[in-house]
Amino acid sequence: MFIDTAKITVQAGKGGKGVDSFYRDKLNTKGFPDGGDGGNGGDIIIRVSTDVHTLLDFRYRQIFKSKNGKHGSGKQQRGRYGEIRIIKVPEGTLIFDFETKALIRDLVKAPDEIIIAKGGAGGKGNRSHKSATFGEDGEEQVLFLELKVIADVGIIGSPNAGKSTLISHISKAHPKIAAFPFTTKAPVLGVVEYDDDKTFKIVEIPGLIEDAHKGKGLGDKFLRHAERTKFFIHLIDLSKETPDEVINDYHQINKELSLYSDKLMDKPQILVGNKIELEHSKNNLKELENAIDEKVLAISAQESIGLEELVEAISKKID
Repeated sequence: MFIDTAKITVQAGKGGKGVDSFYRDKLNTKGFPDGGDGGNGGDIIIRVSTDVHTLLDFRYRQIFKSKNGKHGSGKQQRGRYGEIRIIKVPEGTLIFDFETKALIRDLVKAPDEIIIAKGGAGGKGNRSHKSATFGEDGEEQVLFLELKVIADVGIIGSPNAGKSTLISHISKAHPKIAAFPFTTKAPVLGVVEYDDDKTFKIVEIPGLIEDAHKGKGLGDKFLRHAERTKFFIHLIDLSKETPDEVINDYHQINKELSLYSDKLMDKPQILVGNKIELEHSKNNLKELENAIDEKVLAISAQESIGLEELVEAISKKID
């Protein structure tokens, strides 16, 4: 299950108490203060891990606490510090304050990390000739986590354009494939190998329809994942009944990108026409290229036509 948002509460450990203690011996019957300080409470750290790929774990656990510091003791012995708590998140996780919605940190790559809640300071012992004090409470925060998948290339296009078939044929990803819209309900990440020892990451963005930027259909829930890519494969279904439908699909996708974010619209695109083996496709390809005055790479993801040329084009742009 792909989960890309979560609400969690973090509570750092409380500092241990300082202690009132007096050292006495045969020569010092009155004694002198030797109470040790309490240990600091444990911090909470959020750290990027390549072993984690979604925020699914946070669906079952929302509260994270670190250990309290131990109390001080006589002979000026300080209490042990509380154990640090480390919370692992995927690459591309954004941390927001839940109440204010303010961005606290964007954790992009491993081993990025942040101390999200500081443990409380330990109390002071009476060795400074003052009464011992209690430890301070640790910091507590309610956070909103949002995941934006990181990939080199994003595949965008209208529903049923063949994105799932394409990513399954050029990478090791195995998305669900069917001949109806919205088969893909979450971003699918794949790794493509080229030139023997090189790879790039490619992500399939679920199909976009009119007003997707407002949340219609699968909506803007997954458009944010497109922000992490370097450029797009704009996959266009060439098998429509008329060239106008094909041309309209092309413009509609670009419109949704621009309405969601200028940043998305400014990303480079490799234009790819899919289903070239079907009726109407060759004529629709010609009309599309004439209408937009750009070259479109023709492929058939289903029949594996033109896929080597597509991978080569992607690798050249990456390199």
